[in-house]
Amino acid sequence: MRYGVGNGRRGLALAALLAGLVTGCAAGDGEGNGGSAAAEVAERGASVGAAGSACELPVTFDVAKAWKAKAVDAEAAQDVSEELADLADAFLRQGPVTMACEIDAKPAGNIGFLRVWTGEPGDADARAVLEDFVADEQGAARAKYRSFEAGEVSGSEVEYVTPGGGKETKKAHALAVTTPDGPVVLHLGGLDNEEHEAMLPAYELAKTTLRTTG
Repeated sequence: MRYGVGNGRRGLALAALLAGLVTGCAAGDGEGNGGSAAAEVAERGASVGAAGSACELPVTFDVAKAWKAKAVDAEAAQDVSEELADLADAFLRQGPVTMACEIDAKPAGNIGFLRVWTGEPGDADARAVLEDFVADEQGAARAKYRSFEAGEVSGSEVEYVTPGGGKETKKAHALAVTTPDGPVVLHLGGLDNEEHEAMLPAYELAKTTLRTTG
């Protein structure tokens, strides 16, 4: 079963263009144990991933209160002009995965998204999927990888930076797990570092409640 399918580097204009398609140098690579037990977790809202939820995915997890999840139909993006189809493909695909779900922080008062990306089944492990995902993000640098566990789910997590305004950089977090239905990547960016830090509890909630649907 194939599950539905940006990232900030392609700009807000392209995100607005694709809004109608929404349907419902690595500096460090030491692998260590995942995240601090003291990490702040957001208040729980709805959950996504299961059949009948806003996004049907190979995994389920809880969404922070007031955040709004919508599925993304990547195939519909191809049913437009050739020029727009190329833009959509560049926005919706990163490394070996395709955007499947976009969870908007705006209703909770922040500017940014937690995005879910899915891929086809294969032999690549979570770390390899995550490395390919980061490598395909323009300007990504200072990546620090570590392993993590959440219940019976284990995978790889990365913290890195991307270009911001001027000489500034912006933080990003992502994690990857593999499932029988293919790999899944969760990515958190943000308008700037302040927004990113404010949204991290929502990312931690998703990570700590992550389960496979199979």
